[in-house]
Amino acid sequence: MRTRAAVLCAAAAMLTGSVTAVPAQAAPTAPAATPAWKSCATHDYPTLQCASVRVPLDHTHPAGAQITLALSRVPHTAPTFQGPLLVNPGGPGGSGLILAGFVASALPRSVAAQYDIIGFDPRGVGSSTPVVNCSAGRFKPVRADTVPATTAMEQDSVKGAQSFAAACGAKYASVLPYIDTVNAAQDMDSIRQALGAPQINYFGYSYGTYLGAVYAKLFPERVRRLVLDSIVNPTGVWYEDNLGQDYAFNDRHRALMAWIARYDSTYRLGTDPKRIEAEWYAMRAALAKKPAGGQVGAAELEDTFIRGGYYNGYWPQLAEAFAAYVHDKDTGPLLTAYQSHAAVDSSGDNGYSVYAAVGCRDAAWPRDWKRWEQDTWAVYAKAPFMAWNNAWYNAPCAFWPGDSLTPRNVANTELPPTLLFQATDDAATPYPGGVAAHRLLDRSSLVVEQGGGNHGITLSGNACLDRYLAAYLTDGTVPHGTGDADAVCPKSPDPKPLTETEKAASASSRGSTLHGLLGFRR
Repeated sequence: MRTRAAVLCAAAAMLTGSVTAVPAQAAPTAPAATPAWKSCATHDYPTLQCASVRVPLDHTHPAGAQITLALSRVPHTAPTFQGPLLVNPGGPGGSGLILAGFVASALPRSVAAQYDIIGFDPRGVGSSTPVVNCSAGRFKPVRADTVPATTAMEQDSVKGAQSFAAACGAKYASVLPYIDTVNAAQDMDSIRQALGAPQINYFGYSYGTYLGAVYAKLFPERVRRLVLDSIVNPTGVWYEDNLGQDYAFNDRHRALMAWIARYDSTYRLGTDPKRIEAEWYAMRAALAKKPAGGQVGAAELEDTFIRGGYYNGYWPQLAEAFAAYVHDKDTGPLLTAYQSHAAVDSSGDNGYSVYAAVGCRDAAWPRDWKRWEQDTWAVYAKAPFMAWNNAWYNAPCAFWPGDSLTPRNVANTELPPTLLFQATDDAATPYPGGVAAHRLLDRSSLVVEQGGGNHGITLSGNACLDRYLAAYLTDGTVPHGTGDADAVCPKSPDPKPLTETEKAASASSRGSTLHGLLGFRR
């Protein structure tokens, strides 16, 4: 899904100064030199350190060409040392450098102090080299309406996807065959070797859950503890998973409409969610004809409101922008929301390029555009909010150069107890994915946030969820229950409309919470 972690990517730059194919046995990896850690402290994370490590481009030829991975670390301070805890924010294409600082500060101090918390930019991402950036400006506003009203419109968008795929192939012909989840997992084991650790602990969000599951399949004996939050369905990678997302995001968008209806006294958009939704689509149609400020057309409006599907903390700002446009044709709040949540800079182009490179390589996608067209219109008839936006986001995979890997199962009976977290109404990684992973990973325990719809649910203010996380990282304790869930937590409260002070703060914020650091779309 979408890499919109602009804050994270910018910060990462500052620091520098369905199931994928899984081999039956992991290929050998080259010994990696011990990282030379140096301070790269920020205001928020004063103990953050940075380093780099060299790894093989092709792990089956460890003495061949080498690439560089950027690392970050918050070192342990407690006498009890439980080893490295690698963290990943998802994407694929999300940078993990600042996430290490966030996780270290968000965990209970006594727990974080027992680990070296390690962030990393996966191959091709951010401060790692080479950086994959296929073609700048794919999301430059104003894009064509994502819903193709004519055959000519559809063909123009198809040509755009073909052009992007061709640019990637031309620019990175020697690199693309090695940008995938299996290679990223093998990189993680090179990091483990460089750290001198016999095992790693791992904490992954979103796509990072899939990366963690693949690592665990390749190297089960090297997994000490494994935490997966907001879980990719490993049986649908990636085409089917994206279709499932479309329905879930449509439901989440309607949840926003219902929330707005509850606060009619604030937003004055009515008390009927269906009428409010119709008003939203009327706004979309108007912006398709006359983009707000020359920047926010129909596609950009979708990009902006899609972020509300990931995290309901964005709902108040989105509702303010929606209401201002409807009542006064005031586009200022809408432009601010777009810049805060959806505008893509050069680091966003990098994130999207890696997203495409990994996703298109990981598993086979339909190569006949007619299949995409038929499936997307079928989804659109029931769930119009994101169907075509998501199709075009992934469309380069229909034309990707080179072969894709053959999906295999990540079922695992060799792991120690592992801990999974999933919200029932998560849109980016719908609930069935958490259940599927729970069944595939023997000795896993699933903690469910009942009624929760956010993506990335631990370390986000839900004390019930965080108690299970802290207990597991402290001594390996996991809950045991019956049925799909081993433990259930109530959802975090929905947000309330912004106060005047909060409005001013939101206008200048691009998201410093966990949800500003996660790599999207997954």
